[in-house]
Formats: sequence, structure tokens, C-alpha cells
Amino acid sequence: MKDFLEKRDKGQLLIQRNRRLKENLLRPMQLSVSEDGYVHNGDKVMLVNLDHPETEADLFLGGDLSLCLTPDGIRAYLTDEFEVPCGLSAAPTKIPMGRNTFIILSADREAPGQVLRYGQSFRLGITATAGSEDKMLYLSSDHRTLLRSSKRSWLQEVYLTDEVSYLNCWQAAFPDPQLRLEYEGFPVPANASVLISHCHTGQGLAVQRHLFLRTCFGKEAEVAAHTHLDSHRVERPRNHWVLVTGSLRTGSPPMLHLPKPPAEDTCALEQAAHLGAQ
Repeated sequence: MKDFLEKRDKGQLLIQRNRRLKENLLRPMQLSVSEDGYVHNGDKVMLVNLDHPETEADLFLGGDLSLCLTPDGIRAYLTDEFEVPCGLSAAPTKIPMGRNTFIILSADREAPGQVLRYGQSFRLGITATAGSEDKMLYLSSDHRTLLRSSKRSWLQEVYLTDEVSYLNCWQAAFPDPQLRLEYEGFPVPANASVLISHCHTGQGLAVQRHLFLRTCFGKEAEVAAHTHLDSHRVERPRNHWVLVTGSLRTGSPPMLHLPKPPAEDTCALEQAAHLGAQ
């Protein structure tokens, strides 16, 4: 009893650690608002894989899935700090919170506020704790080995680490392969489908909806780095992501379902060229 009271006073009970962990990961976040319809360095966004029809009989999780930080359940209760490398998963949540809000960071030392462009290297960072904004974890990946791969699919692993390196660098690509080269160097639109590929390995960020992980928040889908191609050599919807920004209206939900931004209109090339000339 004395040991129990001592741990309770120090906040070391598992129920207390569990409460602090969830308060940290589920704390509300504010997404950045894009006034010009494009994504910028320094923006806070959610990465969402939109719901899409699948013919797989073993489909596990439907709906819109957002990329989320997922710490190891047992290890997270033993310390107040996240152990790195930290895992990721895809969860059916549309509310911006601590575990699914990422920051667009330039890998080329460009100033915050600059427009992100197709083919440009960038990093995706997430704050580890509510009180330490300086501690940033970066979305990373590396080649698959016999000792390191994703837990369920055995594909290339995706994880979060606090070490800045080339393994943190990603690029956005236009989803239509026939127009991909034409859009190279043009601004990346917000709230529109894009492909996110790893610079070092060339594999695309993907959701394995038919493979689930047991997390502190229930069963969620596995996330891996693998480019899934159909019979026409086109990336499947599981490789498509939306960089979701905040709404211009105060108190409104994130701008998930909106008309296509100017970057996807028929005059997209002219507008992007005009923006690049400024």
C-alpha cells in the first residue's frame, strides 16, 4: 500500500501514465489556413488517404484515414518520453490533434511561407510532447532488410525519428502519370490528391487497409512505404494522399471535401507559371 501511494504521488501509476499519454496525443491542434490554395513550408496539415472502393475481400478499414503517430503501448507507459524510432498507423479520424498534425518542413533551407512544389524535397515533422515544441520527430523510411520491415506486410517500414538525415526527405508528385512531368516544379495544391514518395528509396507512402495494428486507441491500419501499381502501371488509391489544411471560417472543420483548387483547373499551367515568375 505504501508503494502504491508513493507511485501515485509521483504520477508513476500506469493509469496516470496512460492518461498523460492520451492527453498529449489527443490534444486539439489548429491546422494552417491556405489563402492561395497551395501548400507552404511551415504549414500544419493532416495527411489523409480518402475512402475509395476496393475489391479486396479482406478489406479491414474503410472511410477516410489520417496518418497518425502510434507509440508502442507497453513502452509508452514506462516513460513519459516517446521511444524513437516511433511507429505510425492510419486511423479513421478527421479531427486535427497532436498525433495526426504534421508540419511541412523544407529540406533545402527555404524560408517558411514559401510554396511547396512538385519534385521538391521536404520533411514531415510532428511534435512529440505538448510542452516541448523543439523536440520534433520526422517521418522517415529506409530500405527493407531481414531485421527491419513493417510488422504485418513485411514491406518497407515507415517510422518517426528525431535524427535529421536524408532518410527524412520526401517528394510530392502529381497523381496522373501522363501529366506528372508537366507539373514538375509547379505548386502543390492543398486539399487535393497527391503522391508522396521517399527520396532515398523511391517508394510511395501507402496505407495497408487490409492489415491492422493493435494500438492504444484500438485497431488501426498499417502504413508502409511501397508503390502499389495496377495493370496500367498507375499508382493505386492506397498511395494517394491529401494534405488537408484548416478552414477560413472560425470553428469550421478541416477542408477535406472542397471543389478542386485552381491548380487542377484547365488553366493550371498558366496560373502556376505566373506564380513561379513572381
